[in-house]
Amino acid sequence: MTVIEKLTETVGFLKSRTKMKPRIGVILGSGLGHFVQHMEVELTLPFGDIPNFIPPTVDGHSGNLIFGKIGDVNLVVLQGRLHYYEGHPMETVVFPARVMALLGIEILVVTNSAGGYGEGMNAGDFMIIEDHINLMGTNPLMGPNVKELGPRFPDMTEAYDRELIIIAERIFRSQKTFFHKGIYVGVTGPTYETPSEIKMFKSIGGKAVGMSTVPEVIAANHLGIRVTAVSCITNLAAGVSQNKLTHAEVTETAKKVEQKFCSFLTEFVAKI
Repeated sequence: MTVIEKLTETVGFLKSRTKMKPRIGVILGSGLGHFVQHMEVELTLPFGDIPNFIPPTVDGHSGNLIFGKIGDVNLVVLQGRLHYYEGHPMETVVFPARVMALLGIEILVVTNSAGGYGEGMNAGDFMIIEDHINLMGTNPLMGPNVKELGPRFPDMTEAYDRELIIIAERIFRSQKTFFHKGIYVGVTGPTYETPSEIKMFKSIGGKAVGMSTVPEVIAANHLGIRVTAVSCITNLAAGVSQNKLTHAEVTETAKKVEQKFCSFLTEFVAKI
C-alpha cells in the first residue's frame, strides 16, 4: 500500500468510530500522558487496534489515540509516540501525526521530555521550543514527494508558530510557572549524548536535546498545520550534571511536574 492508501484506510476507520471533528492535535511525550485525565474523553483506541498504527515499545508511552474535549475544544491526542530509534522508518514515526492532520486539526501541540543544558536550567523546568536543529541524519520527507500531503520543498522559516509561542508565554507567566525559550536539538538516540556532544550542541545555539519531536514537526509543517511545542526538562544533559543519566530519572521528573504541565496544557488548549 502507498502512504496515501494507508492514511486513507486509517482515517476512514477512525471516522467510522467517532463523529468528533478535532480542531487541535496533541502529542504527549515520555511520562506526560496524564494530561488525558483532564479531558472529557469520548473514545480511547490502543494503537494496536488501529489499522497501520504500531504500539510503542518505550516505558512512559501508553500508546493510545484519544478523542475528547477540553471545554468546548475538540481534541485528538496521542498518548505516547513512536521513535526513530525503535527501528521504525521515518514514514512510520510520522504516520500518527499525518493521520491527525487528515482528521482536520488546525494546530498540533507537541510535547517531549528533554535533556537541558541552557543557562540556568534545572530538572523540572519547561522550555517553549522556538526552533529546532535536525541532527537525526534523515528527514521524514525523503524519497518521492507525496504531493497530496504538501510541496516538495516546504518552508521551515516559522516551523513553530510565533503567535502560539506568545500565548504559551502568557499562560506560563499567569500561572507563575518558570520557563525558558530556546532551540531544541533532535538526535536519533537511543544513547544519551556524550559531554563533548553537549558542548557542540551549545556552540550551535541549542538549549535542550531529545530523540523525538523534529520528525512530527516537519511532517506537520509539510501539511500546512500550525505547530507549537514544549519540552519538559526532565534531566540536565551529560557534562552539565555529574550524575549518570537514566530513563527512570526522565519519567520520575515528568511525574513530579505533571500537575504544572497539565495545568499549562489545559489552559493553553482552551485559549487557542
